[in-house]
Amino acid sequence: MTRTEELIRASQDGDKEAGETLIKENAGLIWSVARRFSGRGTDMDDLYQLGCLGFLKAVEGFDLEYGTQFSTYAVPKIAGEIRRFLRDDGAIKVSRSLKEQSVQIKSLRNRLTNAYGREPTIQELSTHSGLSAEEIAVAETATREVESIQRETSAEGFTLENILTDTESEDRMLEKLALRQAIEHLCQREQMVIRLRYYHGLTQDRVARVLGVSQVQVSRIEKKAIGHLREQVES
Repeated sequence: MTRTEELIRASQDGDKEAGETLIKENAGLIWSVARRFSGRGTDMDDLYQLGCLGFLKAVEGFDLEYGTQFSTYAVPKIAGEIRRFLRDDGAIKVSRSLKEQSVQIKSLRNRLTNAYGREPTIQELSTHSGLSAEEIAVAETATREVESIQRETSAEGFTLENILTDTESEDRMLEKLALRQAIEHLCQREQMVIRLRYYHGLTQDRVARVLGVSQVQVSRIEKKAIGHLREQVES
């Protein structure tokens, strides 16, 4: 039995010091998961504490006889505890500036609709507002419930979280936490499609209007981008 397994057993038997030791020895893992949720309106120290709570729940529920590596079992538990808090606490906090932009875009859309006798294109909104197409899309979805990376968006039921949690070992798990960096290596159009689809919850048809292309083209770009992301995180 490894030292980690001995500590887990001791903690499950009521040894609080064993649990505290496990947290100290796995602080790097907990921080790695907590950082995935940075920038969502919650202090990093609070995210870490939530991660510790999830970690201890993983310790409590881990079956030493099952044969699974503990870190592989713990990561989804840590992430789940943080995600649950963010969801129950109102998820991602929307800044005042985004809310104000959202109101301005809505007002502009109404004015242009009345002037043109039709709904304005994203390019027309961009021209009159001075904002980019992506900024407009973000502003218009700012006050809506923010979509989770758990949301199944593609026809295959793909979620960005699949890339983060579909793994066999701690090393692979931690590598896949670099999804954000992988997205930044995509070409600009692929990045925009992924961000609008999975981070802002837009439909393929809505993304097509933002980019000024067909829904079929968006589908192809999205599929290609997902392929590139899988190649990067699995390499």
